[in-house]
Amino acid sequence: MGLRIAVVGATGNVGREMLAILEERLFPADEVAAVASRRSVGVEVSYGDRTLKCKDLETFDFSGYDLCLMSAGGAVAKEWAPKIGAQGCVVIDNSSAWRMDPRVPLVVPEVNPDAVAGFDKMNIVANPNCSTAQLVVALKPLHDAAKITRVVVSTYQSVSGKGKDAMEELWTQTRAIYVNDPIVKEHFTKQIAFNLIPHIDVFMEDGFTKEEWKMTVETKKILDPKIKLTATCVRVPVFVGHSESVNVEFERPITADEAREILREAPGIMLVDKHEDEGYITPVECVGEFATYVSRVREDPTVENGLAFWCVSDNLRKGAALNAVQIAELMHNRGLFKRLAA
Repeated sequence: MGLRIAVVGATGNVGREMLAILEERLFPADEVAAVASRRSVGVEVSYGDRTLKCKDLETFDFSGYDLCLMSAGGAVAKEWAPKIGAQGCVVIDNSSAWRMDPRVPLVVPEVNPDAVAGFDKMNIVANPNCSTAQLVVALKPLHDAAKITRVVVSTYQSVSGKGKDAMEELWTQTRAIYVNDPIVKEHFTKQIAFNLIPHIDVFMEDGFTKEEWKMTVETKKILDPKIKLTATCVRVPVFVGHSESVNVEFERPITADEAREILREAPGIMLVDKHEDEGYITPVECVGEFATYVSRVREDPTVENGLAFWCVSDNLRKGAALNAVQIAELMHNRGLFKRLAA
């Protein structure tokens, strides 16, 4: 028997990826419904070779559905996830609304699969921030081997992390530069075309942005609360694919060769690390792929037991939609959906 699944936020970048990945991975679904806000009712989205028409979130009946994949923003998730969960439908939410709630597990299946067992407190499981997801996939096997004490990470985040309108703004500004039109800023604080913006989400009192705070607290919740982490998050003029420059300090010695061997065998990771031209992965090459790519692994001579590496992933996939579907697969494999287990 397959699951009955609703995808909330089906018209957005991540919602569409969720539908594509469900089909690509042959997820056992007997029924898939596309759900969105009232203004998107009737909008058509693709699910494999089928076309689904979006239904209204306000009137949709989630009773009888096993799973809701939600990517509709924090405000919607805060209001609707508990309502949907109360109807017996498990919500896997991609927003930040529930990540740090102690009643809600925050899960990356390659890193902390057993945490999913706590889902039944609210029938909600949280997906981490896109930058956190790829980072902890790369850190987990190294932490198991030598115990991480501190991480310094700088991110290079694509505009798709901010949504379709942000992607359109990059395209519009790029064209404007070539044809000498005025640069119009609507979704970014500064020009994004041919530029970098060291500002993602709102500023907090300590000078860090909320995006940087998310990476810190989510890594602690998913991987180890004792890890110290500091982040600088930067928006770059790339359409899809987040990159990270990572420096890690360990409790025990670990060489670059040892780290490469560990990463080569780790789940969810593709190691592409040759000391030559093109011997590394860039965002363009990761688009549409499932893996988290690690390159440029090297020893950091400025600290004891230090390593540095480069990490790239498709933020719409592992950073969002893929991770949500992997959580669903994990739950299905463990028999956690009540209607099928009955």
